[in-house]
Amino acid sequence: MRVAPLPLLLRSISVLLPTLPVLLGLAVAGPVRAQGALFNAAEMDQSKFVLVAAPIGDGLRAQLNIYEQVSDRRPCFSTSGASPARVEPLLGSFDFTGICSRYMDGNGFSLRVGGSDLGTVYRLSVVRQGSDNILLAAPGRNQGGPEMVVARTQGHSDGFLMFVPEPGWKLMRRQFGKRNLGHVYIYRDTWPGQETSQPAAALPGITPATTVPIPSSPLPAAVVPGEVAPAALVPPPELPAGKVRP
Repeated sequence: MRVAPLPLLLRSISVLLPTLPVLLGLAVAGPVRAQGALFNAAEMDQSKFVLVAAPIGDGLRAQLNIYEQVSDRRPCFSTSGASPARVEPLLGSFDFTGICSRYMDGNGFSLRVGGSDLGTVYRLSVVRQGSDNILLAAPGRNQGGPEMVVARTQGHSDGFLMFVPEPGWKLMRRQFGKRNLGHVYIYRDTWPGQETSQPAAALPGITPATTVPIPSSPLPAAVVPGEVAPAALVPPPELPAGKVRP
């Protein structure tokens, strides 16, 4: 019997694992921490990637695409302008195997906050909001958690538009052990609103110590209960010369 190569097996595990709760008929009540423990998140060069609002059909709707510049043999994309910046997906005009990577759905990217892999809990969608487009992370049906704005195009126009991540969001590589996988995380260290911009709170059940000011003058000697405080010592009066104290 032939055994599939290791890279293919790892990719199959990465793709199939998020669907296991559905296949087994289990309800997912919150963040899937088991995935966070199975996979690691590794730093990447952010300049090699671009998040894109890619138009669908007649252009009234858009979906998230992520392009990666893997090799410098030829450019995979170009950007121009600002607010919004337009993206030219150059990789669509040649065979980009080994040169570029393109991530277009949940098989290629997912949401992660800290150690929680949220691929089965949160969905990512492009939403038109006034004169802007936002990348919205929202919990699925019957799932708990807040909605989060991940990125904005900072304006609206036709064609492919570049997303600018909101503060705290970045891309990271999914790892199995020390092996990089063909899957990227849209990642944040903490949930929005939980940044450590203020002094850290005390641990539950522990009251912070209170500082007591030290008085400038010495404190009186302590008296032990049941004992009489010693009288103050008064020097005896001086006797005239020649007299002896009885």
